[in-house]
Amino acid sequence: MNFLAHLLLGPSEPQLALGSLLGDFVKGPLASTELPGQVRQGIWLHRQIDGFTDRHALVERSRERVSPLRRRYAGIMVDMFYDHLLAKNWSRFSEQPLDMFTARMYRALRAQQALMPERARPVLMRMAQEDWLGSYSELASMHLALNNMARRLRPGNALAGSACELERDYEGFEADFLAFMPQVIEFAQDSSLSMPS
Repeated sequence: MNFLAHLLLGPSEPQLALGSLLGDFVKGPLASTELPGQVRQGIWLHRQIDGFTDRHALVERSRERVSPLRRRYAGIMVDMFYDHLLAKNWSRFSEQPLDMFTARMYRALRAQQALMPERARPVLMRMAQEDWLGSYSELASMHLALNNMARRLRPGNALAGSACELERDYEGFEADFLAFMPQVIEFAQDSSLSMPS
C-alpha cells in the first residue's frame, strides 16, 4: 500500500495519521525512536498493514501480472497502482469526498512538520504542495510518479515507463484491488491491532 491507502486505513488523529505515512521513512525498532507514542503507533500499524498486504494472495496475483522485465519492481508498482485504483474507486471506501479527505490530511501534515524526521519532511511537504494524493486518480500521475521513482534508482532500471503495465491489464489489477481492499480494511480496523508495549 502507498500513501493514500495508508492514510485511509489508519486512524485520522493527526499524530496517528503522520505515523501512517512515516512507516517507509522510519526503520528499526520503534522503542529506540524519540517520536511521540501516537506517531509510533501509526508507524506500527503501517508495518502491520504492509505485512498483511505483502503476504496476501490477491496482491501476489497482482505482482504476477507484471511482466518478467519489471517483476523485480512489482511490489513498488502494485503499491502505486493500488493507490490509483483507490483514488478512482474512492466513493466505494469512504463517505468523505477525496478532495475533502486529502485537504484534511494535508492540514494535519503541515501541523505536524516539527515531528517529521529530516528525510521525510521535504517529501511529505512536497506531497501536500503538489497534491499527490488527489492526483493519483489520473493515469498520467502514475506515469509521472513511477518515472520520478525510476530516476532515483540505479540507471537503466526497468521501473521507468512501468505504468504501462497497469494500462495493459487494467481490469485484472482493478479486480484484484477491489477484492483485496475490503479485507485490508477489516484487518486495519480489527480492534485487536494494538502496538505491544
